Amino acid sequence: MLPADLKPEQFDAYPAEARKLAVEYLGTFQRLPLSFLPNLLREAIEYDFKFPAERKTLEKELASLHSLSAEDTKVWFSSFAEIQVSSKLEQMDWVNSPAQFVEQLSAHLWTTHQMDAFRNAALGYAERLRVAMPPDPPPIPRLGIAIIGQGVDGTEEPLFRKLRPHGVYFTGVNPENGVPGLLEAVASRNKANPIPYAHWYVDGGQEVPHDPAITCVSYDTLAPARAELLAKMQGETQKTGMGPEALRTVMARMRPEELGMSKSVDPVLARFQVKLLTEGSGTQIFSTSFVQWTAREALRRAQPLTLLVRFAPRQRQKPMNQLLSPSRGPVELDPMGSLLDADIGAYYNWINQQRLPGSETSLFLVWFENHKEAVAVSPSAPRGTVSTSAVTLPQIISWMA
Repeated sequence: MLPADLKPEQFDAYPAEARKLAVEYLGTFQRLPLSFLPNLLREAIEYDFKFPAERKTLEKELASLHSLSAEDTKVWFSSFAEIQVSSKLEQMDWVNSPAQFVEQLSAHLWTTHQMDAFRNAALGYAERLRVAMPPDPPPIPRLGIAIIGQGVDGTEEPLFRKLRPHGVYFTGVNPENGVPGLLEAVASRNKANPIPYAHWYVDGGQEVPHDPAITCVSYDTLAPARAELLAKMQGETQKTGMGPEALRTVMARMRPEELGMSKSVDPVLARFQVKLLTEGSGTQIFSTSFVQWTAREALRRAQPLTLLVRFAPRQRQKPMNQLLSPSRGPVELDPMGSLLDADIGAYYNWINQQRLPGSETSLFLVWFENHKEAVAVSPSAPRGTVSTSAVTLPQIISWMA
């Protein structure tokens, strides 16, 4: 089947909002080449489980495509139209399984030496879309906060070496009431700008009491789901013929209920958490990897105004078979190794935050938990400087803004 043959009833299996969206833009879909459309449907089929920022982006993209004239559509998609798609791919149920189609299309492009042509077509489309859809600035400056070093008494290694050149290095921070105080700052921003999924708290261990209006994801809370996933992974790998690609496909199809998540949980957040565990590398077994991946995906997908991440000690490295075993016995933690992970992780968080609209006004704070060291990055902060003054974390945030 080709896109021109699409009918409204072919979207009946889509979730309610996604089905409504697909039928609304059916005429637009019918004009697009098969080498491109399933990539768009892969996003559309997940519409019900997307964050508001993602929904808005997809809606703007569809509206832009709908507004194209027939001639402009040919110009935009001429390179995609030149991609040769096999009859086997045409016969797939790419409407209801767009992700699987995209996987097989990728293999087809490699074997037929069309990957470079497809990449160039995708880059051209992305550039046209960027011009047609300029990003909206955030209503307030974004604030990123990273808390590192939980459980570490001290270190001789200098911290924040990557971030110090971009801001002020504080050596006289009062650590009293540090974590609760920072969570109060997140809650205050949420009260001032109560936008769904705009204010996040991510914890690599056990979450600290916080305002329930804040979107929260924690490693310890997902322990039952992680154990269930590891058990499923172990069971799948013991099946005959099960390789990495097949296991990846199985994990990509998992739903919250398969990992024991309650149906009363926010469906958007539940689906997000499942993707964290099934698509992230090491998120099932290393808390630092979990925090880093969660922060990356939250920034990319939800584009929050506030993101506080708190790293916790991860388990020590062991043979992979032991790490992936659901019944691996007591966990030995590695606080110092986790501190080094978190130090570079905080730097990556800042980089990812800078990729979002409004980067010229964004703020970032990293703090060595229960210690006097912190770095603040702000447009108003003198870069590469040191402050020895006694100061509290809320005072630093107020000064940054």
